[in-house]
Amino acid sequence: MKAVLCKAYGPPEDLVMDQVPDPVVTADTVLIDVHACALNFPDVLMIQGKYQSQPPMPFSPGGEYAGVITAAGSAVTAFKPGDRVFGSGGYGGFTEIIAASPALLRHIPKGMSFEQASGISTTYGTSYYALKQRANIQPGETLLVLGAAGGVGLAAVELGKAMGARVIAAASTEEKLLVARAAGADELINYSDGELKDKVKALTQGRGADVIYDPVGGSLFDQCMRCIAWEGRVLVIGFAAGDIPRVPINLILLKSCQVVGVFYGAFSARFRDQHGRNSQEILDLFSAGKINPLIGAVFPFDQYAQSLRCLSERRAIGKVVLKIHD
Repeated sequence: MKAVLCKAYGPPEDLVMDQVPDPVVTADTVLIDVHACALNFPDVLMIQGKYQSQPPMPFSPGGEYAGVITAAGSAVTAFKPGDRVFGSGGYGGFTEIIAASPALLRHIPKGMSFEQASGISTTYGTSYYALKQRANIQPGETLLVLGAAGGVGLAAVELGKAMGARVIAAASTEEKLLVARAAGADELINYSDGELKDKVKALTQGRGADVIYDPVGGSLFDQCMRCIAWEGRVLVIGFAAGDIPRVPINLILLKSCQVVGVFYGAFSARFRDQHGRNSQEILDLFSAGKINPLIGAVFPFDQYAQSLRCLSERRAIGKVVLKIHD
């Protein structure tokens, strides 16, 4: 089978597509023909050796995938050949066949495409965990979402609306803001001029946002700290801007606010029961028509470098997906 491998840290163009042996099914695993693999920003960091947890070399990037089971081990009872499934394993998705533990899989619900299924675990899982467990967001609160047209940002917009919040979507272009509006955002802010704080205060009568969802970091984080409401929660999701900001702790004191870390990978590993309930609730929201994952770009398998570039250069709107099989 074909697999894209990282054999040395570097840019996407340094990855190589190789022929590797097909995985073999064991008693407690299944084999999956991978139809789609969704990309996330950690994939970009991982191939550069910059992610907080690095797999051993060589490895295949791609933490999320969806496909069809072709074989199931003798001890597997929840899945069978022919089942449409999706899963998330941290890495290993840029490949034609995956051997996976059933514990990492879920059935694809009716009406969901392979592309959507491949991209729902991390983005919606992260955003739901952030808003539910970390922010404890309440109906009627104001949620500010930065990077609102990217994968996690757009998920946060949809989930925030589904949870009853007033959502302010912030992004760097009008095109991205229109996508956020279509996802349900109540208000829009273009921060390409570097002005975020004053625009948020204008939309909140000077009060600020109750919850700020920040996957961007960089210079925008300081403005987030200056437009967070009294006893608000600033959610640290990631650093797509590239720079890890310093926290102005005097503002934490003055606003009696919280700066809250959101490490979804650790949560899903440590608290499997809560993670399982979150996952089911997300699928229930899809089935109820309250969320509809947007696939912004689909690349053929041999354009893996271009797909990663789309993400790393922040051109992505919605999810970027690598199509492995038709």
